[in-house]
Amino acid sequence: MADPKGFLTTPRETPRRRPVDIRLKDWREVYEEFSNQQLEQQAGRCMDCGIPFCHQGCPLGNLIPEWNDLVWREDWHGAIERLHATNNFPEFTGTLCPAPCEAACVLGINSDAVSIKQVEIEIIDRAWEEGWVRPEQPAAATGRTVAVVGSGPAGLAAAQQLTRAGHRVIVYERADRIGGLLRYGIPEFKMEKFRLDRRLDQMRQEGTEFRTGVDVGVDLTVEQLRSEHDAVVMAGGSTVSRDLPITGRELSGIHQAMEYLPPANRVQQGDLSQSSISAAGKNVVIIGGGDTGADCLGTAHRQGAASVTQLEIMPTPPNERPENQPWPTYPMLYRVSSAHEEGGQRLFSVNTQEFLGDEDGNLRALRLVEVRKEDGKFVPVEGTEQELPCELVLLAMGFVGPERAGMLDELGVELDARGNVARDRSFMTSVDGVFSAGDMGRGQSLIVWAISEGRSAAAGVDRYLMGRDALPAPIGPNDRPLT
Repeated sequence: MADPKGFLTTPRETPRRRPVDIRLKDWREVYEEFSNQQLEQQAGRCMDCGIPFCHQGCPLGNLIPEWNDLVWREDWHGAIERLHATNNFPEFTGTLCPAPCEAACVLGINSDAVSIKQVEIEIIDRAWEEGWVRPEQPAAATGRTVAVVGSGPAGLAAAQQLTRAGHRVIVYERADRIGGLLRYGIPEFKMEKFRLDRRLDQMRQEGTEFRTGVDVGVDLTVEQLRSEHDAVVMAGGSTVSRDLPITGRELSGIHQAMEYLPPANRVQQGDLSQSSISAAGKNVVIIGGGDTGADCLGTAHRQGAASVTQLEIMPTPPNERPENQPWPTYPMLYRVSSAHEEGGQRLFSVNTQEFLGDEDGNLRALRLVEVRKEDGKFVPVEGTEQELPCELVLLAMGFVGPERAGMLDELGVELDARGNVARDRSFMTSVDGVFSAGDMGRGQSLIVWAISEGRSAAAGVDRYLMGRDALPAPIGPNDRPLT
């Protein structure tokens, strides 16, 4: 156990965010530094519960009490070994995961949960600084070749696990750089790309091969892919955005979030001098209240938007855990992200009825109405209609599934009732030797689930190729059905 009295004597503490007026002038991550001494005290709050429910909250099964104890004892090297035992990329989850582990923390029943996510990111940052993160070479080559299609967190996790198991792994990415949404969907202020680049360098040194600019099913046929590899892992994600087909949708100035965020990231990569879709000087409306909407919000602030309003059809979430979402479930609460802290207005229980344009076909406003839920449906509240001026609308309403044209159609894989790729418990699809991991099979989900699925799919591939159980599989037969 860490500090036996830590949870009684030490209050929860997390890093402060940099002042808004300063951080809006750059695209760096928003948090100030947190000292090792402060972090060790925070790790000491862990009670080392008899049943650590934080494990239940983490799809990776992270050994949280163990590395909390090691940090408190100042054994940082031991802590990163325990952290890497279950998580290939703690720098990704430490910056981007919403921390369902903290929602499941036993201390959180009647106090503030342990700051698990902060301990995690500080462990991996310290490990990189000390030079403890090195390439891990396989003990022996198997002579087998595996293709991984898609280089997001699921694909990268699968690739690293399979490379370390001795297989030759080639990752195919249709974009010009590796990383998937980590590269072009996540703004710099949430995760600076040096975190991704140094991990990719490690993977290259381990032997993983990366091929960019290859759209499987277009540039490379499925027949070619399968003939050159002994197994295939599809990790292309859930990339079809949910649309809003209402009157005025054709107006100029209405874009999907994933049309808006990538060029903003390309500016930071040095590819563009300015974004092709900019919020500068415009009244911006973001439709969708989730993480992607917050990413758009922070981006619009940094581009110099005149105003930003975020719309959400659901009611305002409560500040405290509601009775119908008991511990240790992840509760839907009113959360204020760094982007929300930077400004803008949030409207709940509203629905967009129509987009309004000028005589030149440009967006000038939208018409919305307040709604209430009756019998499972959202019903307009009479007399609450209003126009909201805007020149830019960003649709951030989630994703409805993977793209079917190209690879999926050529493979002929079966889909489940939700339109995702169906898999068995080894993560193999209906096509022999073809596996699926991440959002493509699970549906839109968290980064921690993507990494977990990538690791589990890698275990299934290795078992298929070698008939052994050499790789850990975080997701087991007691988890929810995969098909």
